[in-house]
Parts: sequence; C-alpha cells; structure tokens
Amino acid sequence: MIYTAKNETAGAKKIALDDLILTKNYPTAAGSKMLDGYMSLFDAEIVTRIQAAGYDIAGKVNVGEFSLDLLGETSFYGENRNADGNLVSALAESIKEAEACLCVDSNGTPRRAAALNGLCFIKPTYATVSRYGLVATVCSGETVGVLAETADKCGEILSAVAGHDDKDGTSLPQERIDSAKAAAEIKKVAVPVSFLSGLSEEMKTVVANAIADLKAQGVEVVEIEDEILRFAQPAWNTLSAAELCNNINRFDGVKYGYRSPNYNNIEDLYTNSRTEAFGILTKMQLLLGSEVLSTENYMPVYDKALRMRRVICERFAEIFVDFDAVLLPVCSKTAYSATDTDTAYNESLYTAPASVSGLPAVVCKGVQLVGNYLSDASLLSLAAKL
Repeated sequence: MIYTAKNETAGAKKIALDDLILTKNYPTAAGSKMLDGYMSLFDAEIVTRIQAAGYDIAGKVNVGEFSLDLLGETSFYGENRNADGNLVSALAESIKEAEACLCVDSNGTPRRAAALNGLCFIKPTYATVSRYGLVATVCSGETVGVLAETADKCGEILSAVAGHDDKDGTSLPQERIDSAKAAAEIKKVAVPVSFLSGLSEEMKTVVANAIADLKAQGVEVVEIEDEILRFAQPAWNTLSAAELCNNINRFDGVKYGYRSPNYNNIEDLYTNSRTEAFGILTKMQLLLGSEVLSTENYMPVYDKALRMRRVICERFAEIFVDFDAVLLPVCSKTAYSATDTDTAYNESLYTAPASVSGLPAVVCKGVQLVGNYLSDASLLSLAAKL
C-alpha cells in the first residue's frame, strides 16, 4: 500500500481502498503525478458507509494512472513485478493485509487482478453503489467493486456500501437496488466462442476448467456464435477516451494539482503542467478523446459509439432471454511480462462488454460471469458454489 493507516482499532476488520477513492485522512493521487499529495476535504460516500459498517481503513492501494492500464504499471509511484519479471497487481497484494479492497473498475483492472491471482471480484450493476467521492474518469461506466478471497466476502462488503445516494445523480432508487440482493439460481450459461480464439493456451485451459466446474454444479453451458459483443471494445475505447478527456480537463496547473515551474504565460502553464505530469497512456487517451469530440468526428465517431452501446445492451437482452449469464475470459493470457501502449486497448476486448453495458460481472476461477441487470446476488451465489 502507498499509504497505511496509523490509527487502527484493535481487532477491527480492515478494508483497503484503491487510490481513486477520496479520503480526507490520506492523500489521493489516482496514480498520477498530477495529483501527487492531494488531500481531499471529504471522504467518498463508500468510505463513510464501510466505516459505519464497522470496518477500519487499512490504507490506500497504488493504481495505474487513472486506472486506465492493465495492472497498475503506469502509476507515478512505479510498477510491481515478481521474481519472474511479470507484472503484479497492488490491488491483489492488498488482500494479504486486508479482508477486501474497494476498487474502482474503470477499464477492467480489478477484474484482471482477480483473474490472475485466484481472487474474486464483483463489478456490481452500474449505479447501485455511489460514485460520490471518486476521482472521475469514465462516469458512464466506472463502478466501485469489491476484491476479496471469496464470493461470500465480496457479497458481505458489497451489501455494506450499496444503496441509493442523493449526492450521486446516477444512483438508482433504493427499491431497485434492493432487488439486486435477491438471488435466483443460474441454470444456463452462454459462452460466446468468438472471445476464445485469441487466448493463450494457458488461458484456454483456465476457461475450460471453469466450464467444467460449472457443469459439475449442474449448470448447462452452451457455446454461442456472437460477433456483436466484440464491438463493445471500440465503443468502450471511444467513449472512455471522450469522457476521460472531459473529466481531467480540470487538471490545468491553476486550481489544484501539479504546476510546472517552467512557463511564461497561461498557455505555457497549461501545456507544460500536463506534459510533465501525465503519463503516455493518459496523453494518448486525451488526444483520442479530443479527436472523437471534435466537430468533424462527433457524429460519425462519438455518436456512433453511443449507438453501438445501445446495440450491445440490446444484444445482451436477447441473450438473457435464453440464458442466465454469459461466461467471458477476463484477459488473453495468465501473466504479463512486457506491455506497450496498445496492450490496454487490446485487452479491453474482454472487459468492455460489461463496462459499456453497465451489467454486473463476477470474476472467479479466472473467468468472468456477466449477468443480467441487477442479477448481482445470483452471480455471487454461483461464484460461491465454485
């Protein structure tokens, strides 16, 4: 952890927080030099709720810059690697010191951390957990989830933080959120075969084992042909870049955040502050976001991505007429040793469908199960059996 709690209650249950969640007692940098040392004036709503449920904050966990990358490798505070030279997620490492970690799923990073480390993670239905007090990145898709060793622990923590919040304009009514707590048996799972072709042999084995485990629990698993869900990737990459561009436009070196010492006028201040403080992946996202929101590209690119989002949601609805969940890989391989700026874009193929649609997803046994709207408890119940 980059910040560890100093005043802990003896014997209290501990929860870690990723560094996109605002806390008034610890800095919140979102993995970026731009916000290094920033102290919030208030706690995020989920921090207030988890403390009210009797948990102590164990500390803040390092994330990649604005959580856009694979496993935190773009953080201003550095990446983590194991003895084999493979990337290690700080989110997964935090489970050694805390019962669970509250993570912001912006581009699938916590889901990869869970899949590659034998952990469980739930990305709940969008708007069932308050986003008030997050460092905003992709407002239409970012969701606070729970990373833990077991599905039962994920469910326990999720029940403590989920609920309507008047401070969050996207928050669902409480009665809708309560309906997500009712578990129904998942009897039939679809596996889109188009997502299996680009996997490493090791990841193909992980998927095959998960399917075998489902069948052993009496779940019917059926392979389906589906190319439409793959279009979630370009739609999500377009929308997330556009929203990130708008959200971090506030970081200009004037009001708060890093300020370059090298400037002669206001334009130099903006340019140099952002050039010196942002990493390469964030800069690429900003350039892409500016481009897709430009006058000439707004309708043919950004608006088309919005329409693609609707098509993806409609396709999921069609699938859920006959199936209770969809099984997807979380990533293409079981370890990452070398990455480049394209890797995060390419790997979003597997995480984008749940992100762009706002549907719940539970990672267990190295794969993810995407469920229908507000089927969170049903997914957790099946994951607990596995």
